[in-house]
Amino acid sequence: MLWLYLLAAVTVLVIALRRVVQRQTPLSDELYSSKVAVEHVYSGMAWVRYDGVVGSVNQALADEFGAKSDLLEHEWYLMFPASERPRVKDAYTQMLLSGIANVDTLIEPADGRHQPVHLRLIAVHDHKLRLVGHHCIIHDSSRERALEKQIQQLSLALAHAGYELAPEAVEEDLARSARKG
Repeated sequence: MLWLYLLAAVTVLVIALRRVVQRQTPLSDELYSSKVAVEHVYSGMAWVRYDGVVGSVNQALADEFGAKSDLLEHEWYLMFPASERPRVKDAYTQMLLSGIANVDTLIEPADGRHQPVHLRLIAVHDHKLRLVGHHCIIHDSSRERALEKQIQQLSLALAHAGYELAPEAVEEDLARSARKG
């Protein structure tokens, strides 16, 4: 008989919890952007709403494009040159399928130059697993590419002189320079 009372109590609790969860509403743009996108980081970060419009950006990304107003309330993929948009849209499709996507691409900042970046897209869902937007993290990879080019030139010069550059030494130098910068 006691188990019937326990079963009834558990059922009532489950129903009450279900109603509480159903009453919750998706979090606002401000909550997502302030809790997840850190304002002062090296990489550019943007919160993009489900409709594809930029809701917020951090200062690093705003500095690349001149001002926050140049990005806010515009479609997010417009920061990329037209030639790169198909690759970026493919990454967006991959993010929709797997929750996260990475692609090396170019951005077109306010000064018009094309800058190589590593783009990471992270889907954000509400408690009912509906897509509410995504985080767009843009890491400037021009420094890494310049270092790789210098390593290739050094390797060629050493090979021409009869020396060989050990891969372990290259990895250690890259790690050391990444810690400094």
